Parts: sequence; C-alpha cells; structure tokens
Amino acid sequence: MTVAAFLGVAAAPGTVLATPDPKAPADFVALSDVDPTILQEIRYYTAHDFVGERIDGYRKPMCILTKPAAKALHRAQRGLLRKGYSLKVYDCYRPQRAVDHFVRWAKDLDDHTMKAEFYPRVDKTRLFADGYIAEKSGHSRGSTVDLTVVRLPARPTRPYVPGERLTACYGPQKERFPDNSVDMGTGFDCFDTLAHTDDPRIEGVQRAHRDLLRDALGAQGFVNLPEEWWHYTYKPELFPDTYFDFPISRRSLTGR
Repeated sequence: MTVAAFLGVAAAPGTVLATPDPKAPADFVALSDVDPTILQEIRYYTAHDFVGERIDGYRKPMCILTKPAAKALHRAQRGLLRKGYSLKVYDCYRPQRAVDHFVRWAKDLDDHTMKAEFYPRVDKTRLFADGYIAEKSGHSRGSTVDLTVVRLPARPTRPYVPGERLTACYGPQKERFPDNSVDMGTGFDCFDTLAHTDDPRIEGVQRAHRDLLRDALGAQGFVNLPEEWWHYTYKPELFPDTYFDFPISRRSLTGR
C-alpha cells in the first residue's frame, strides 16, 4: 500500500481522533495535598450555583491552585485554626471552558432557573455590563480562590435539591440556603451590591466576619476583589497573563 493510500484510509470519513485534555503545569497542586484541613465545597461541581447545573470542566469536586497560592492558604489556615475557625473554599482554579459556560448561560435571557436565589434584584440583561459575568476570569490563571470561614467544629451542609424553593442570597442568614459558613451578610456568589466587601450596610458580627477573612488572607499576600467578599487573589500571580483550560481532576495533575 502506498503512503498516500494509507493516509487516505486513516483520514476516512467517520474516523474520530480523540484530542487529549491539556495537563496542568507542574506549578499547580491539589489544595488537599498541601493542607487537608481546609474544607472544600466546590459549588460548580453541583447544581447549586447561579446556572443551576454542573459547570463544564468540573470533573471532580476538588480545589486546584498554583503552589504559592496553596501554600499561602495553608499559612492562613494555621492562624485561623488557633482561633477556632477553618477556611472553606467554594472555587479555586476555573478552566476557560467553565467561563465559556457562564457566558453562554448569561446570553440566554430566557433561563432564570436560579434567579430567586443568586440575582433577585439584577436584570439578566445587565450581567455583563455590571461585571458579574465576563469572558475571562482571574480564576483561570490559578491563583484566585473563592472562600469563606467556618466556625469549628464544622456542621455538615445539607445538599441542594434541584427544583427546591429558592430564597434570596441577601436575606437574613436563617432564611438563606443553609451553609456552615459564619454569617457574611450574603451567601456565596450573590449578585448584589450587598456582597461588596465594604458595603456600609454590613455591620456588627457580619462585618467582623468579613474582616476576619480579609485579615487572615491579607497577611499572607492575598488581595480582595472589592465587589465580592469571598474573592481573593494571591499576589504576585505565578501566571498573570495565562488563562488555562485543563479540566479539574486528578488526571490533570498527573503524567506531566
């Protein structure tokens, strides 16, 4: 058989050549390998998020970060443990395919499945203009994390049941979806100005809790995004200009 004939057979219609998933650079680690005491509740692996379904790229409910960011979280955790608290991460590295999923959802103006909880006071047509959704995310660079503080001993958080009645993320803690986090004034991923870290309406215990998180992380090199009390980026970023797309799984961290 000639080379040309062989190539013709190899490229015959109907032949599917699997494209291997990209792998994480060696500078990425599983947070649980650096600090197994940090609690993890990876929301985008579940249906309890503003989209209402598991997000593309979340193959395992695990936190992956760059090594410097993970080690800095470990140092912050040691200080909080001495005070009777623990960190809990909601999201860490986020593949670009997940961000693309958010963008597709935001452009579908007929999908309001989770509006009653996550964006009751925001018109979906405003999500891009108001900065809640963007086509790129710092999470995809690997040094950004969404997290909160839990008082120890940690109570279990009941699972979300798709289709259950939703309550506004900015309501009183007893009325919001149950979360073993201390009261931060809103739930995680609340598209509302009340989620701004220094919103003046947040006072008393809620203010103290936000400050506890910010102080613990700030001392280790993390910088808060003012519009989201849960959003922190370790500085300097190891990959300040690179947006990765390897899926979230152990497999992404092996065979490099």
